[in-house]
Amino acid sequence: MKITTALLFVAAVAAAQETPQPIYRVTVVDRTTHAVNYRHRAGETSLDFKGTALMPEARGTARVETKKGYTDIEVRFDKVGKPTQYGPEYLTYVLWAITPEGRPANLGELVIGNGDDARLHVTTELQAFGMIVTAEPYFAVTQPSDVVVMENIVRRDTEGTIQFVEAKYELLPRGVYRYNPTLWERQQVLLDPKIPNAVYQARNALAIAQSAGADKYAADTLEKARREMQNAEAFATRDERRAIQIARQVTQTAEDARLITLKRREEEDLALERARAQEREAQAKATADEEARRRAEADRQRLAAQEEAERAARQKADAEAAQRAAAAQAAQAQAQAAQAQAEAERARLAAEEAKKLRDQAQQERLALRQKLQQQLNSVLETRESARGLIVSMPDVLFDFGKYTLKPEAREKLAKISGIVLANPGLKLEVEGHTDSIGSEQFNQELSEKRAAAVRDYFVAQGLKADDIVTRGFGKTQPVASNDTSQGRQQNRRVEMVVSGAQINPRGEVGQ
Repeated sequence: MKITTALLFVAAVAAAQETPQPIYRVTVVDRTTHAVNYRHRAGETSLDFKGTALMPEARGTARVETKKGYTDIEVRFDKVGKPTQYGPEYLTYVLWAITPEGRPANLGELVIGNGDDARLHVTTELQAFGMIVTAEPYFAVTQPSDVVVMENIVRRDTEGTIQFVEAKYELLPRGVYRYNPTLWERQQVLLDPKIPNAVYQARNALAIAQSAGADKYAADTLEKARREMQNAEAFATRDERRAIQIARQVTQTAEDARLITLKRREEEDLALERARAQEREAQAKATADEEARRRAEADRQRLAAQEEAERAARQKADAEAAQRAAAAQAAQAQAQAAQAQAEAERARLAAEEAKKLRDQAQQERLALRQKLQQQLNSVLETRESARGLIVSMPDVLFDFGKYTLKPEAREKLAKISGIVLANPGLKLEVEGHTDSIGSEQFNQELSEKRAAAVRDYFVAQGLKADDIVTRGFGKTQPVASNDTSQGRQQNRRVEMVVSGAQINPRGEVGQ
């Protein structure tokens, strides 16, 4: 469950009221806050702290003073209960500053005295912020839990100019640390007073880091913390100061291991998502290939049906001719003039039928040619010519002065090869051209190598090598003036001439 803060502001200018008003009000499920903007180097001002519904008896005061480059904060609290009352995983209290943008900053761990009082003296670079106190499993946490036990409130005698800015921030819900109930049931709420609290916090930090997956993602850092923990445990009952010093370092190292783990798991998730994206791309390509195959099969079936219809028409014409011949033989007694007229009529009908079939075949070839041109033009610029359809491949799809295909070029040529494979019988002429810059030999070799690179890629995609012819023309066939950079760029190109009987209006392969 994700809990968002909603800190309800009550203005400090309510001087007529008898009781101080809170800067923000906290509920268990929803929080709002208004951060206080303390003027730069405006001197000292005071705030009060009031316990929430989780610790209603708690009280406190805060002295806030802005200085050159930092803000000095000193807080004192009374009637602070044990943090384990909220769960055995909670071992300490942390003071937080919440910025207007909702970013929490860990100001430090409350130092609890022998009784129920606590204090803390810290500095921060922040100038605008609100303050809350939360129960935490260890002092080095980087995000507050939702166990908010105290909040600051404005007193009537608070001095200085205060700007209230609405802010929202996130809290970790209670129970997020309870990954191993057995551990904390063993620990219980009543801690051994002979063992410093810092040692218990270090145990929590190690256990939480391990539960996050630090054994896998931050093994070196976690192992370092474990080795130091052995030292802390060794000093726990015989040298309290040394045990606390080592335990706090263990806590920080374990928290570092947890943060490293979270970062690396996020990176792992991103890598997994990238792999899934590549898989989706491969599936899309397979789908496109299958679609091309289905289209080719549909065209084949259509052509077969057309040929069958033509055969039926011829058979019908032959049958009609035979019938007419039989009738003519039976009517030999008729006048010679009538017989000649009938024969002339038959010849005229046959000629019209033949012309109709030729016209239909030519229209179908033109339609296929136009369709093919549209498909090719969706990938690379394609134009009509007497030789066939010319697909122009610009120089930018090669590295400058080289013949190696760029990834974008391979992608476009893969689409071109798919179109050609879907139309069996097509022929390709791949021609390389250059501008006039450089020696004639260099330009000639570069044009030939670029044409060969395109041919080799097509063959790798499944096209027949016998259906592809390559030529290099160097600088001999410019399409624009070489006197301008724009003209030279147009001259640096590879052209692919697509031809074949099935797209030639006359049914012949273009020369």
